[in-house]
Parts: sequence; structure tokens; C-alpha cells
Amino acid sequence: MTEQSAARAPLIVTATLPATLQGWAEGLRRAHFPPERNHLAAHVTLFHALPAMVEQEARELLSRLCAETPPRPARLEKIMNLGGGTAFAIASPAMIDVRHAIADRFHGLLTGQDSHAPRLHVTVQNKVTAAEARTLQAALAAQFHPRDFAFAGLELHRYLGGPWEKLGAWTFRGRR
Repeated sequence: MTEQSAARAPLIVTATLPATLQGWAEGLRRAHFPPERNHLAAHVTLFHALPAMVEQEARELLSRLCAETPPRPARLEKIMNLGGGTAFAIASPAMIDVRHAIADRFHGLLTGQDSHAPRLHVTVQNKVTAAEARTLQAALAAQFHPRDFAFAGLELHRYLGGPWEKLGAWTFRGRR
């Protein structure tokens, strides 16, 4: 990708997992995601494709939101079947509220996919057969327990056709 086309590439906003949960999800992803397709760290996507032209505005918004907002409570709820993959579903009305604030700011610029509230999740396996996914889900079910955690912040990335370029990361610092 040329520098010029990279500058026009869509922006991705993710919610930052706490370090222990990030490490656990990363381990599962390394073990079960096809290595030739595993270009990314484990992540929770809030927006898939903000237009490149809002990069500076997005940086300022994410910085301000994180400065004003305490860590957002969440719950790793259940194993999620993606058909050709496996994820963990996450419930977090508080993070959905943060996402709504971002969506309101960029109203009219969102893609169809980003116009709807997402089903928050962290993917640990994708692009495999349904049978492979079911096998992993059965193995994970034997040891999975829902757990509470708090999202640590927000990140902004540029999509580079597979890999992402990290543009910034902000930590939730507001008071509870």
C-alpha cells in the first residue's frame, strides 16, 4: 500500500482489554487462529471503518472521552459461534454508551455496518471450518466461566489491507 493510499484507508476504533484478559485472549488466538491470517492482536472492535478524513477529530474525541470516563465495566459472558470461528461475547452497556457518543459525533459518516450497535466480542478463531470451530467451542466450554472486568481504554487504528497501523491509544482516567 502506498503512503497516499494508506492516508485514505479507513479508521478502526477498538476498546482496550485489561492486560490479563488481553494476554489470555492472545494465547487462545495464537493457538487457534490460522497463522497465515493472524495479523492482529486480540481486540474488541467498536467501529470498522470511519473515514480517514476524520483522523484528527477522532484522536481528539477519543482522548477527551478517555480523560473524562472511568474504566468501563463489562462481563465476558459466553462462547460465541461465528460459524467459521469462535469468539467470546462481551456484555457492557457502559461501553455501548461510549460507542454511542462516538457514533453521535460521526453521524452521517458511518458505514451501514457501523450504524448499528455491535455485538461486542473478542475473536480467538476465524476462517476455519464449522467443524473445527465447534470442536474448539466444546473444548472451551469445559473450562469457561463468565467473568467481570473493566475495559481499560480506546485505540485508533488505520486499516492496511490486513494488518493495522496503530495510530493512538488512550486510557480511561475519569473518576468513578
